[in-house]
Amino acid sequence: MKALDFGIFALSTLLVLGGGLGTVASKNPIRSAIALLVSILGIAGMFLLLAAEFLAAIQVLVYAGAVVVLFLFVIMLLGPAAQSPADARSAISRYLGAATFLLSATGVLALVLRATKGATTTLATQPAGFGTIEAVGKELFTSSIAPLEFSGALLLVAIVGAIAVARGKQPDPTLAVATPKGEEPEAAPEKAPSRRPTPKEAHS
Repeated sequence: MKALDFGIFALSTLLVLGGGLGTVASKNPIRSAIALLVSILGIAGMFLLLAAEFLAAIQVLVYAGAVVVLFLFVIMLLGPAAQSPADARSAISRYLGAATFLLSATGVLALVLRATKGATTTLATQPAGFGTIEAVGKELFTSSIAPLEFSGALLLVAIVGAIAVARGKQPDPTLAVATPKGEEPEAAPEKAPSRRPTPKEAHS
């Protein structure tokens, strides 16, 4: 059983790392979205190893089934040939940033290996029902009810703000004058230039 767990963990790790690298490195946005889908499936496999079946199902349904599909719809709407603005940074700054990131990651990995010194951590046996819908729902609506309500209010504010921003960029159709098809809207009549009255008109 341990060999099976290790095999699933290794496969999930390869999916997560390979999908992440493919998402960042691919120049085709459609391939990047597919690579993101692969990474999400790897994360779902890790949730299964942690006996969190509900979170694994939500990971597949919400992220793989909704978010990635939304990304694909946006890519299809804009067109896969849509290009982002050119990066103004030079090649030296890019390589310097990559080298800094690699050195930092290597240092963190070395510190973790030195702290563990090859020791493995044995996870405790999970109680019955751990990771199920009932357990997650009980946790959300008892001890985590306040963070849940705050998250809902934050999402509501974000949706209202997005709608307000989107409506602000569009003209108000109620202010437009309806004109028959094929006819141009009539221009407003021009006012005649005002003139001063002559002395004869003023006396009369």
